[in-house]
Amino acid sequence: MRPSHAAWLALPVALLSSLVAAVPSPAAYQDQQAFAAPALPERSRWRTLSGRLIGSIWGVPKADIGNAAKILKTNAQAPPHTLARYGGDVVLRFNISTAEEAKGLAEAADTLLLDVWEFSQDWVDIRLSKDIVGPLLGLLPASLQQAHTPLLRERELAQAIYDTYPSPRGSSARSHEPAHTPSPLRDRPFGPALQQNDGETNIFFTNYQPLSVIDPWMRLMASLFTTHVRKVDIGVSYQGRDIPGLRVGVHPTNGDEPNPPKRKTVLLMGGLHAREWISTSTVNYVAYSLITGYGRIPSITRLLEDFDFVFVPTVNPDGYVYTWETDRLWRKNRQQTNFRFCQGIDLDRAFGFQWDGAVTTAGNPCSESFAGEEAFEAVESKRLADWAKNETENNNVEFVGLLDLHSYSQQILYPYSYSCDDTPPGLENLEELAIGVQRAIRIAHGHSYEVLPACEGNAATTKQSKQRLWPRMEASGGSALDWFYHELKVRYAYQLKLRDRGMYGFLLPKENIVPTGKEILDAVLYFGGFLSESYGLSSAAAEGVESENSEPHVQDVAEVQEAIPAAVEEQDEVEDDWVWVEDIDIDIDPEGVQWELKRGRRR
Repeated sequence: MRPSHAAWLALPVALLSSLVAAVPSPAAYQDQQAFAAPALPERSRWRTLSGRLIGSIWGVPKADIGNAAKILKTNAQAPPHTLARYGGDVVLRFNISTAEEAKGLAEAADTLLLDVWEFSQDWVDIRLSKDIVGPLLGLLPASLQQAHTPLLRERELAQAIYDTYPSPRGSSARSHEPAHTPSPLRDRPFGPALQQNDGETNIFFTNYQPLSVIDPWMRLMASLFTTHVRKVDIGVSYQGRDIPGLRVGVHPTNGDEPNPPKRKTVLLMGGLHAREWISTSTVNYVAYSLITGYGRIPSITRLLEDFDFVFVPTVNPDGYVYTWETDRLWRKNRQQTNFRFCQGIDLDRAFGFQWDGAVTTAGNPCSESFAGEEAFEAVESKRLADWAKNETENNNVEFVGLLDLHSYSQQILYPYSYSCDDTPPGLENLEELAIGVQRAIRIAHGHSYEVLPACEGNAATTKQSKQRLWPRMEASGGSALDWFYHELKVRYAYQLKLRDRGMYGFLLPKENIVPTGKEILDAVLYFGGFLSESYGLSSAAAEGVESENSEPHVQDVAEVQEAIPAAVEEQDEVEDDWVWVEDIDIDIDPEGVQWELKRGRRR
C-alpha cells in the first residue's frame, strides 16, 4: 500500500528534493501575470501547509503582484476572495499514450495533491498553480514534457469562474459580493427574462441558481401542480441541510386491486460533486419540462402515467452551498475527517458495493477522491442509499432506471465502474439503451456523447487495444452507479457526463444551461419510451424522442405567472428566496389556459 500523503511531511526536505533532477520552466506561461488579491483568501490550512512544503522543496517563488485583476469583468456575485484563490491557476490537458506516462502522471498528481479535473481514454485535465507547472513536469516522463496543452490560462480560468455566478442587475460598476449575502428583492440578480435565440423566456434557467432559490422553487412546483408533483426529502446532510427532491408521476386512482403492483420509478439525480453545477441545473430543467408538459405533450403525459420520476438536484447540499459562498471548485461534501486540515468525502466513492477506499485513498483525506475510512462513512451517500432501500421495502416502489448526472466530457457510462473484469448481467440491454440515448441526443442536437462501460471512463486506455493503463487516475470503487445497479437491482443504470469536452470543464457558461437541458430531456424521453416498451406499459411506448420538434420542451414562464402570487403569499416565511419577476408584460386569457391536469388510471 502506498504511503499516505501525511507521511510525506515527515520526510527530510533533502530526500524529497532528490526526486527532481531538473525542473523545466515552460515558456508558455511566462507571459502570464499573477493576480492581485482584493482580499486574503480563506484557504484551508492544509492547502497553506502543502503550499509551503512545495515551496520549500522546489523553491517556488512568490507570485508577483500585478494589474491583471483589473482586466477581469468581476461584476458577479462570486465570493470576494475568488481572485486570490484561483488567480494564479491554470488547467492543462496531458495527452497520454503509454502506460509509463499514465503511471507517471498519476503518481505526480498524487504527490503534489493536484486537482485532476477529468480524464478519458487518452487525455487527463489537471488544475494547478502556474508556479507548480515546473515541479510537475520535473516528475513526469520525458515524453510528457511537451505533451500538454493549456485549456484555461490564468485570466481565462478566473474569468470563467466569475462568469458562472449570476450578475446583479443595474450598474456595471457595482462590486461583486458573496452570493450568500441577503439583498432586497428589487436587487435580485434573477431579473427579467433574457431573450434567447429560440425565443425562450424562462428566467429560472438563464442563470445557475443557489440552493436558497432551488428549494423554494421546488416547493412552488409541488404547490402549483398538486395532481402529479410532490416534494420529498431524501434525508439530512452532514451539516443539517435537507436533501430535497421532487416525485413526479400520476398515481392510479383505482382501489380495486388488493395487492397493486409496485410503482416503477426512475431516479434522476445530480450534484454528487458540488462543483458540477450543470448537473444540478439539468435535473431541474428536465423536472420542469415533465411537470409542465403533462397534459400538453402526449409522450410526457403517457410517461408520467406509466412511471414515477424522482428528481434530486443536489445530493450534496453542503458542498453545493460551499461552492457558492466560498470555493467555486469544491468537489466533496463538507464532512470532518480524521485529519483536521482536510474536510470532505467524495460521495461517489463512498457507497458500499466494491468500496476500495482502504487501498486507494487510505490515510489521505486531502485527496479529491477520498472515499472515507469505511463504506458509507459519507453522510449523504448513506442517506440516499437508506432512502432508496426504504422506498423499495416499505413504499411499494421498484426502481427501474437511474440517471446520475455529472460533468464533464460528454459520456454515457454503464456498469461496472469498479472493474472491467466483471461483466454486468444484462449487458446487451444496457448497451442497446445507451446507444439509443446517444443517437437521440445526436439527431436532435448534433452533439456526440460517447458510450462506454464506466470502468473505461475511469481509466486511460490505449485506442488500439482498449487495454487499461496503470494506474487509474482516481479511485473507481464505491460508486453510486454500481451500488444502485448491483445492490438495488436497478435494471437500467447510467452515469451521464454532460457538456463540454474541456473548453470550460466544470465552468460551463450559463448560456449552455438550456441547450444541455434540451439534450438530456430528449435523452429522458427516449429512456422512458424504451422502458415503457420493455415493460409493456404503453401502446405508444416505442416513440422515444418526439418527432415533432416544434412541440415546446419548456412551458413559457407566463403560464405559471398568475399562480405565483398565491403561492408566495402562502409561504411568506421564505419570501426572500423566491425568484422574483419584474417588468414582464403578461397577456393571458385565464379561460384559454388549459392545464389538463387529471389523474390517470393504470391499464
